[in-house]
Amino acid sequence: MSKPLYTIAVTGLNAIDSPGPGISVIRALRESTYFDVRIVGLAYEALDPGIYMNEWVDVVYQIPYPSNGHQVLLDRLLVIHEQEQMDMIIPTLDAEITGFIKLKSFLSDMGIKTFLPTLAQFEERFKHQLNQFGEAHGILVPYSETVYSIPEFVKTLRTFEYPVVVKGKYYEAYTAHSEAEAIQYYYKLAAKWGTPVVVQAHITGQELNVTALGDGKGVLIGAVAMRKTYITQAGKAWAGISIRDNVLLKMAERVMHKTKWAGGMELELIKEEKTGKVYLIEINPRFPAWVYLSAACGQNHPEALVRLAFGEEVPPMVGYEVGKMFIRYAFDMICELRDFATFSTQGTLEHRPKLQAFYW
Repeated sequence: MSKPLYTIAVTGLNAIDSPGPGISVIRALRESTYFDVRIVGLAYEALDPGIYMNEWVDVVYQIPYPSNGHQVLLDRLLVIHEQEQMDMIIPTLDAEITGFIKLKSFLSDMGIKTFLPTLAQFEERFKHQLNQFGEAHGILVPYSETVYSIPEFVKTLRTFEYPVVVKGKYYEAYTAHSEAEAIQYYYKLAAKWGTPVVVQAHITGQELNVTALGDGKGVLIGAVAMRKTYITQAGKAWAGISIRDNVLLKMAERVMHKTKWAGGMELELIKEEKTGKVYLIEINPRFPAWVYLSAACGQNHPEALVRLAFGEEVPPMVGYEVGKMFIRYAFDMICELRDFATFSTQGTLEHRPKLQAFYW
């Protein structure tokens, strides 16, 4: 039986040292056994490497930064939709998801599907509200404080023991061992992501992550746990291995049940060395950059997300292959200058005409 062909737009093509999840999501979609895809990449910067990865994307369009407002984004999506007739959009970056949630009904009227949480659900898991989230849902989280100014930050630091973790509004977290070091990180994060900045108690232990998918009704559709085996200076996993840990998977199930989250999610956790207790240190409101590991282990979460968006009944996935590793690597991709010039000046770059998409 032939498979349906969907035109799916995916963001997060910044496949750099701290990569966006877009290419990993696309890679998983390309391996779907339920549908074929034509991929429309949505990128912010002309040097996002995913723009030029013609083995993964069929066509790429530049979109405005979230700071320009969701009406500007909608206007741009209307133009892209006239050209591509998109069936679905999968946003993959924290900073843009609020805009897509606000546009959900407009996109639906255009015939474009999404599968996203509500705005209230999205805001509940903010880093600066993690204490309240933990209290509301009975989940262990490290003590943290949210600050909006440097005087407030310095005052707050004096209530913590070192080391402390200093976290940006959307991304990045650094461990500081002194007040001077912490202040340095405050300025760095506030300049890059704005305020607030979060100060969090440091928990010594093994860092663990879970990629998970919720159906919006409280059911965990899939979850794969991963142990980081190599971490970059920015705290990102450069290598990891799939593990089986029922405590982590139960926590994912509990979070999905309590929040009734619709869509992908990443739980960042740490197992305290001296007690063995598992703390939830962050909830990312989208698939992680390593989500392709889920497909490699036997749970294709991006594929299941699309099927849910199209109204299919997707049974919860249980079990996956343990011991699968991912290792990132740097690679010099050779591109044509004319492609860079085309995208820079016209805001679009087509690798394959529509009629060729099916034969990818």
